[in-house]
Amino acid sequence: MSRSGFVAIVGRPNVGKSTLLNHIVGQKVSIVSDKPQTTRNRILAVVNRPEGQMVLFDTPGIHKPMHKMNERMVDAAVQSLAQVDVALWVVDASEGYGPGDRHVREVLKRAGHPVVLGINKIDKIPKPKLLPVIENYRHQLDFAEVIPFSALKGENVPLLSERLIGLLPEGEPLYPEDFLTDQPERFFVAEMVREQILREMREELPYTTGVVVERFVEEEGLVRIEASILVERENQKGILIGKKGSMLKQVGTAARHEVEKFLGTKIFLGLFVKVRPNWREDPRVLDEMGMGRRDE
Repeated sequence: MSRSGFVAIVGRPNVGKSTLLNHIVGQKVSIVSDKPQTTRNRILAVVNRPEGQMVLFDTPGIHKPMHKMNERMVDAAVQSLAQVDVALWVVDASEGYGPGDRHVREVLKRAGHPVVLGINKIDKIPKPKLLPVIENYRHQLDFAEVIPFSALKGENVPLLSERLIGLLPEGEPLYPEDFLTDQPERFFVAEMVREQILREMREELPYTTGVVVERFVEEEGLVRIEASILVERENQKGILIGKKGSMLKQVGTAARHEVEKFLGTKIFLGLFVKVRPNWREDPRVLDEMGMGRRDE
């Protein structure tokens, strides 16, 4: 009898949840960067293995929210836990247990699901230092499994997948075999543009930037896409556009390559920078970005 069910990947920001999801799925579903709070939405991805089907939720990092946008990010993570059979708590082996982890632990305790502790980034620390890290975390909850791994290198990721599927209930697949995700193509286009902004921009600008796809038209052999990049202040617009449009062109070229790979077709990508003060507090803008609460 095969197994099937839902697994939520949760943890503090920047512990490698999206890198892990992409590795398990075998293709890019979540954007990644070295900046915290890269993931803003709950992303569903379906993984089929001989032993069963695992539906993964990549969730925003659980943190203290500073804006309405952050509130919705944390809500997405917490609400995902209400829908799953197993929770995977991902922590960073190279960082100590801290207040952020305590908050995640309390959220997981309230959810009441079996929890697998995944200790990521073991490639960043010497092996002798790993045992004290495991011991430090092992007693925080009654874990179903404790598995150290490296999402970046792939070390122990197959074992982690196998153990997660083993904890799911017996049952038939929940989704067709060729189903990957429930997010529309427009969502991934916006994310891929935002990923390039995260890569190119420094300081606070990535956190005050959002992307909305305004136009998505499929023609023969071509998809025409127009997207607005939202910033909060006029000087941020200048930084993002760059001298003679150089930065915006750089972001657009890199994003176009990623979107073409994802869609499997040629695209025209038009990017426009718009100043929207306090857009992170505007429910209508957040809804446009697909950040509406799932229970609304």
